[in-house]
This record gives sequence, structure tokens and C-alpha cells, in this order.
Amino acid sequence: MAKPHFRVGVVAAVRRADGRLLAFERSDHSGQWQLPQGGVEPGETLREAVWRELEEETGLNAHQVALVDEYEGWTAYMWPEEMRRRERFGQAHRWFFFEPLSESIAPCPDGSEFRNWKWMEPEQLIERVIEFRKQPYRQVLDV
Repeated sequence: MAKPHFRVGVVAAVRRADGRLLAFERSDHSGQWQLPQGGVEPGETLREAVWRELEEETGLNAHQVALVDEYEGWTAYMWPEEMRRRERFGQAHRWFFFEPLSESIAPCPDGSEFRNWKWMEPEQLIERVIEFRKQPYRQVLDV
């Protein structure tokens, strides 16, 4: 039996000193929130990928946030059956943590993936993330 293949990606978690995370509402599913994430392009390092994804999806860059930490392990999840395609059955992510350089940062969601943003407690975010992503969020956010 062949082993499932996972798309390699990154997650960008912007966290304030009070522990709240910058969460984004998905454009395609009202009421579902998550952190910016995306795949790693050929020839790109994980750090390059997380900066690119953060800026593409939220408009945030090194003028608004600083990269301060990285989760040491990987997280992985399987997509629901209807989302699986060809050789891809899920995603494996490396998580990166950022902190705002100012209290007044204002992301600009890209409109195609995200439409809204707000600061959330980790528990609130986990309640609002799609079911198949909950376990990795619990694992990394220690909730």
C-alpha cells in the first residue's frame, strides 16, 4: 500500500504579548477562521515561504511584525475524502510565530482567501477553525 503524500507548507501565527492571535475569516466559508498558511514553492526555504504567505494573504511584512519563534516539530492532517486529489491526501506544516512591532498594526486581508480579521484567544480560534485542522492547532497552541 502506498503511503499518503502531504503538501508541505507553513503557518504564520502573529501573537500579541497578551497571547491573543491574529485570526482571519475565510472568504469561502463564513464563520470559519484560521491563521495564514500556504505551500512552499520550489527552491524556497520555509522562512521565505512563511514571509511570502503572510504578506500575500494579510499585507503584513517586516515593517509591521517580527519573526520571533518557530515550532520545533511538524504538524500534519488529512483532508476530508472529498478534498483529496491525485497524490495529495493532506498537509504537513511548520509553524512560525511573529509578534507585532506596534499595537496599531492593521492587516489587509487579500479578499480571495480571507475577508476579515480580529484578535482571538487561542481557545476561541480553535473553536472556529474547520474540524480537520483542530488537532494541529491544539498541538501547537497547547490548548
